[in-house]
Amino acid sequence: MFQLKATHKVAVRAGEHTALGDAWRVEKMKLSKNKTQIRYNDFLTLDGIPANVLHYRLGNRSALEWVIDQYRVKTDKRSGIVNDPNRADDPQYIVRLIGKIISVSLETVEIVDSLPELDIDA
Repeated sequence: MFQLKATHKVAVRAGEHTALGDAWRVEKMKLSKNKTQIRYNDFLTLDGIPANVLHYRLGNRSALEWVIDQYRVKTDKRSGIVNDPNRADDPQYIVRLIGKIISVSLETVEIVDSLPELDIDA
């Protein structure tokens, strides 16, 4: 079902000196202080992150915050193995994934908010 979801459209804002080869490459993303933008890399910023997207939580953080934390280049200190989420065959994959995460999060929050209150006697 996740793969079939429509992708939420985020505005991709490119910096002045965007190099085409590195434009979609992620090293480490960062959510803005007001949580409405993602600094995707030195070249791109993703705008238009809805506030409700952060209400869908996986443990102590939102699904979007989890993706921002996990989808970064990191090297294991012991083995030296580099974990790189970037795909050479699909450079825009992570931006589309973020759009899908936003869509699924918003829909889940809407469904949960529409559920009736539980009447549990303590």
